[in-house]
Amino acid sequence: MSDKYNGSDLVKLPLIPLRGVVAFPGVQLNIEIIRPASLKAFTAAATIHDMDVLLVTQKDITVENPKPEDLYPIGVLAKIRHVVKNTQNNLSVVFEGIARATITTVKGSHDSFMLAEAEIRDEGKYSACPPKIELLMREVKNALTNLADIHPHFTDDMKMGAEAITDPGRFADFVASAAIIEYTNKQAILELVTPKARLEKLLVLINEERMLLECEHDIQMQVREKIDRNQKDYFLREQVKAIQAELGEDDDDEISEYEERIAAKKLPDEVKEKLMKELNKLSKTPFGAAEGTVLRSYLDTCLDFPFGVRSEDTVSVARAREILNEDHEGLEKVKERILEFVAVKQFSSDVKNQIICLVGPPGVGKTSVAASIARALGRSYARVSLGGMHDEAEIRGHRKTYVGAMPGRLVNAIITSKVENPVIVLDEIDKLANDFRGDPTSALLEVLDPEQNKFFRDNFMEIPIDLSDCLFIATANSYDRIPAPLIDRMEVIELSTYTDSEKLAIAKNHLVPKQLKRNGMSKRFFRINDDALLKLIKEYTRESGVRNLEREIASLIRKVAKIIAETDKKSVTVSVKNLEALLGRPKVLPERLEAEDQVGVVNGLAYTQSGGDLLKVEVAIMEGTGKIELTGSLGDVMKESAKIAHSYVRTVTDKYGISPSFYKDKDIHIHFPEGAIPKDGPSAGVTMVTAIISALSDIPVKRTVAMTGEVTLRGKVLPIGGLKEKTLAAFRSGISTVLIPKDNVKDLDDIDAEAKKHLSFVPCSTIGDVLSAALLHQ
Repeated sequence: MSDKYNGSDLVKLPLIPLRGVVAFPGVQLNIEIIRPASLKAFTAAATIHDMDVLLVTQKDITVENPKPEDLYPIGVLAKIRHVVKNTQNNLSVVFEGIARATITTVKGSHDSFMLAEAEIRDEGKYSACPPKIELLMREVKNALTNLADIHPHFTDDMKMGAEAITDPGRFADFVASAAIIEYTNKQAILELVTPKARLEKLLVLINEERMLLECEHDIQMQVREKIDRNQKDYFLREQVKAIQAELGEDDDDEISEYEERIAAKKLPDEVKEKLMKELNKLSKTPFGAAEGTVLRSYLDTCLDFPFGVRSEDTVSVARAREILNEDHEGLEKVKERILEFVAVKQFSSDVKNQIICLVGPPGVGKTSVAASIARALGRSYARVSLGGMHDEAEIRGHRKTYVGAMPGRLVNAIITSKVENPVIVLDEIDKLANDFRGDPTSALLEVLDPEQNKFFRDNFMEIPIDLSDCLFIATANSYDRIPAPLIDRMEVIELSTYTDSEKLAIAKNHLVPKQLKRNGMSKRFFRINDDALLKLIKEYTRESGVRNLEREIASLIRKVAKIIAETDKKSVTVSVKNLEALLGRPKVLPERLEAEDQVGVVNGLAYTQSGGDLLKVEVAIMEGTGKIELTGSLGDVMKESAKIAHSYVRTVTDKYGISPSFYKDKDIHIHFPEGAIPKDGPSAGVTMVTAIISALSDIPVKRTVAMTGEVTLRGKVLPIGGLKEKTLAAFRSGISTVLIPKDNVKDLDDIDAEAKKHLSFVPCSTIGDVLSAALLHQ
């Protein structure tokens, strides 16, 4: 400290605010003085106050005319050592810090300099440096060694100067002035009084500075490497361009080709503008860049899309009927609906396409019907398989920013069909799945809504696509798994099980010729009579459709081909007599009626995926405690039907001579044979009631009677579904009388004509009607 001032002295000196720099005792500081107030303070210090001045850092460097509250409370008493006027007529002044000073009061305004009263702080000196202080100084010097290589301003001369200082306080001030970058951190050091506290704070700040500078250095190296790499890439690209130009393979040819393709197609203005924009990006994309591949794929997809290309509909009802009858037997409801559509088209070509959903068991020809509809209308046909689809992007497409992005399946289907208005089959719509990637069902809602699909946007193409002229035909095996909003958007047409006569016609007119052609045979080598085909249908297959029947016919043709190849026979005729020798024993055992009327055994009727089936119910009564046992792989609905049947029987015990206490002292076992096959549904209710009453009253049930219907606790018989299939099963099994709910009488028009001719139907509105017709006597 100067001999002129002692610790705790109060001085009154001009004050110069500093921006972004901090003065320290014992350290020279070069400052350019520009602000008028600072110039006045400097002049006063030089002329009146013997070159002494207070240097105080302001808190916010953006404040042009600081007030006393804008200054830190601690600054430095400094001496003016050297003054130079630079080319801009500003003063460049070298100050030397003398001592720390705590500002007590400040007087002055923005148009005059600040005059401050300050207390000089006595820091004191160590007569001998304590070991702990010496250790701290050594740690700071080690930290400086690591910092010197990456610090932008800390030079080797500064490092040597720091090594030469032995006083801990002066050492801390010098290092803080030279090595710390942030002025706020320097001010924090300045405000600490003891050398020990300054050294500890300084060590932390130097390590922080080193970490930040290392990070900054790494970033700069990465940027430099990237710049070098880009320059290298640019140089190589220019070389490649020169080579391509020499070989006549200039990129300009590709751009020109795309421009010609865009100009040649009749594109909507919005689409053309979008494609030209993407083509402009491609022209500026460096050769070999990944983005170029994405842009080429996008342009190719959009240019392959058949904008404005349409197929003309066949609007002849007679021609459409001829094609539909040629391709399929039966299916009258479907054919009539398509013919209605064609007929309406004759009157107005602007009629929007309806969305049709064909629902039916496997193998009844849903997908092939859709293909025939396309042929009947004269349209292109495209099929989209939805089974197991669980990603929404399969419908809407992927955004082209992703690697391997592609359009959705609907866009691909239209591109494949090469027209804007194809028949698109959405196959297996009931087997859609969903997971964390989205719900494709939700995406289909827009596709299948005539009010929305006119402006469908695929995520990949990013341009509006008109789907309103596409004829969508969905297929499904059951309603249960189709979401209600989708069903609401579609016209559902149900395809039921084929009858034996329909299967015979399909086999004769379609399956046999198809398999003969597929196996290289002709009618000259292979013949099969109707009786053999009927036996094949009844005893070798049991299904709703004809897939297994087609396999059996193919097997027959292959065996006949082998016989002709190995023997001298020129042809083989398959009949009932040699069918078993060719295919082996029958695979399906026909249902047989009981030999005599029995107690507690009733013929029920069930609907399954393979068609109708005769479902027998057996009831056994035993002495016990009123337990009910249910066996036969029954579902929850069927178990509840059994409980309803048991409760109803308790209400009518007096009518059939049944002990009113049977539910206390009798155990009832209800069994449905073929226990390995799961069974469910409410339509066996009347069958269980009849079987229980028969077993408890010991009244036999007519073996030629079969029944179906849901029963209520009040004994009412409710309507059921699948009547056509159930009556076919009854006909095949030799049943003569079928008891049906009265509300199902309207469905008798849809059942097979041959079955209707051989069966007697008894409508029942209550369980009493069922029991009157089923029990042998009362």
